Amino acid sequence: MNKKLAAALSGGAVLVVALSGCSSNKGTDPKLISWAKTVCDAVPAQDAKIKAANAAISQTASDTTSSPATIQKTDSKAFQDMSDGYKALAAAISGAGAPPGIDDGAKRQQDVVKNLNSLSASYADLKKKVDALETKDQAKFASGLHDVASQMANLETQNKSGTAALEALEQGEVKDAIAEQASCKKVSATASASASSTAS
Repeated sequence: MNKKLAAALSGGAVLVVALSGCSSNKGTDPKLISWAKTVCDAVPAQDAKIKAANAAISQTASDTTSSPATIQKTDSKAFQDMSDGYKALAAAISGAGAPPGIDDGAKRQQDVVKNLNSLSASYADLKKKVDALETKDQAKFASGLHDVASQMANLETQNKSGTAALEALEQGEVKDAIAEQASCKKVSATASASASSTAS
């Protein structure tokens, strides 16, 4: 039952990976470099928090010995961590302001902030639902967990929308500026490593 939840959650960390550049152009505007640093410096800690939450959910999904109360506690904390992680990313991008010198940069930035805040609210809602599950009755708990897993399908759409918004923000010089940030490179490297280990 919980495996559906884990599978749906696995897309959660992908969103943060969008904030990692591959190209580099040393002629980038210094103001934009400064903007990218503000954004990228917030990414590793939140990326780690979101990935750890994903891992915790996956572990409870494959653990057949834990009690409903233990699963509830683990999943509740994971949803809270995801909510906090996306909210912190939204705050960092909002606080950085629009990328300087970029056409429609303000709109692109606002789209990302809106998507991240929406994801944060959705995970907070899932935490409430998990907290309200009946743990004394195994059948009721399994049924409630199934309902939570069903809601995750909506989050997959939100994740795709958030990733698209981040990719739109990262076009052109913004991508070049982000590519020069060590903090975003670090996230990109760990993402590549986990992607290859998942594929194998």
